[in-house]
Amino acid sequence: MAKVLMFVGSTVGGAIGWWIGAFIGIMTAFIVSMVGTGAGIYAGRWIAREYFE
Repeated sequence: MAKVLMFVGSTVGGAIGWWIGAFIGIMTAFIVSMVGTGAGIYAGRWIAREYFE
């Protein structure tokens, strides 16, 4: 379950990061997307640990 939540979190976080960064430029979108992906992975692991263990 943790891997599924991490995958969903990284997908959603990356998409939101790209959307926010795209207002400035493509390189900013890429960098903010990577930050969003990391935050999504962290959130997915946290949710799995708190609610499914």
